Amino acid sequence: MKALADRLEKVIHSSPYWAEARYHRRKSQLLQVQKGLVKQVKSSTNGGVGIRVLVEGAWGFSSTSDVSIKSLEKALKNAIDCAKSISALKKATVKALPSVKLAVGEFVLDGYEALEKMSLEQKLSVVLRAEAETRRRSSSVHSASCAYNEMFEDKIVVTTDGAKALSKLARNEFKISAVASDSGEMAEGRHSVGKTGAWECLFNQESMESMSEDAVKLAVDLLKAPRIPGGLSTLILSPAMVGILSHEAIGHTVEADFVLSGSVAAGKLGKKVASPLVTLFDSGVVEASKDAGGALLVDDEGVQTQATMIIKDGILNSYLHNRESAALYGVEPTGNARAWLYQDEPLIRMRNTFIAPGTQSIDEIISQTKDGYLVDCPLGGQADATGEFMFGAQKVTRIENGKLTKLYRGATISGQAFEVLSTVDAVSREFKMDLGSGYCGKGQPAKVDAGGPFLRCKAVIGGIQS
Repeated sequence: MKALADRLEKVIHSSPYWAEARYHRRKSQLLQVQKGLVKQVKSSTNGGVGIRVLVEGAWGFSSTSDVSIKSLEKALKNAIDCAKSISALKKATVKALPSVKLAVGEFVLDGYEALEKMSLEQKLSVVLRAEAETRRRSSSVHSASCAYNEMFEDKIVVTTDGAKALSKLARNEFKISAVASDSGEMAEGRHSVGKTGAWECLFNQESMESMSEDAVKLAVDLLKAPRIPGGLSTLILSPAMVGILSHEAIGHTVEADFVLSGSVAAGKLGKKVASPLVTLFDSGVVEASKDAGGALLVDDEGVQTQATMIIKDGILNSYLHNRESAALYGVEPTGNARAWLYQDEPLIRMRNTFIAPGTQSIDEIISQTKDGYLVDCPLGGQADATGEFMFGAQKVTRIENGKLTKLYRGATISGQAFEVLSTVDAVSREFKMDLGSGYCGKGQPAKVDAGGPFLRCKAVIGGIQS
């Protein structure tokens, strides 16, 4: 990698303009088992170099899978020609990127080599066993599946203004699903985990057996569960639900490119947007969960990542920036420029988004809730630039007089994110990053994680109809 880094550096320094070269190789492997049969064993490798230039305020980009000097020089020329064509038509917003501290050296996250040394047979044997155990746990389960996915990422980012970063990381995911049926009714229970690191990271909080048991229990219990009545209610959101709210309904609205396009967060810096109990971060590394699914030491512009405090004690404190948007706002970049593949241009993307823990225990919060619902197991959903959201939840449990009582079969929660966060009146000390098996979509995918504590708030809840 060092020799290639030197080659990239030599090529881009021949440019009369600011230039960046990003080498990226990804090795992926997917294993999937369903009903006792191996459905997929898929391996792939994608690698090459993306070159980007800035000419009179216009970006030019070109990529190549050939890393020879000749091919790299051609890609550089193509990027410059592209930028010149655009600069003739576009009014410049940023003529040049201001000087910032850029990453130099090697940046390696733990677990890469250990996971790489583990054989395919070892991994597949666990997937087969997990699916078989899930299928056998209950006579009501008629179908089960288990999937394992891993990605090894090798990157080099070199820029003409000083970045020269070599990085390596490995990400992995483990997913179990159980489908139960009875008298014509069907219900599914899922459990998934996604980490950055070695195989053991997947099971350091919950064993494979426990994941399987939870998926089956949820599927079987949901068979008899009634549909939930709707209305504005007191909700205790699990760390996973807090994560999807933080990422989808808040995080996207504070990505600076969305802010510049007029998101609900525009013009709100320094203003109250949530309860004083809410402090929200987006971070490259989460100190309480260093193997989080979106862990990242250096972004795709060669900026070292940091813990960006988006909301501090209810006050909007920062947006998420790449180098260009940071220049427009007169601030430092936050290390949020990310590209999915070498042939993609970097966009402003989240890494690990979470609300900081509080001081109460979840048992205390439940015991102090007279009437409401504990909401867990997100099913996805949608949010827009106004902060309006609607998310599905697979597991909803009624709270009556401080006790968990009846299980309901799925629900949707909806509201306006800042308004909902303004109603938060309790935050647990228990904390978990719990969306590491998910991906974010914004023109191109991104591997992210999200989570937080349990928190109590008010939002509209409604039943998912059959």
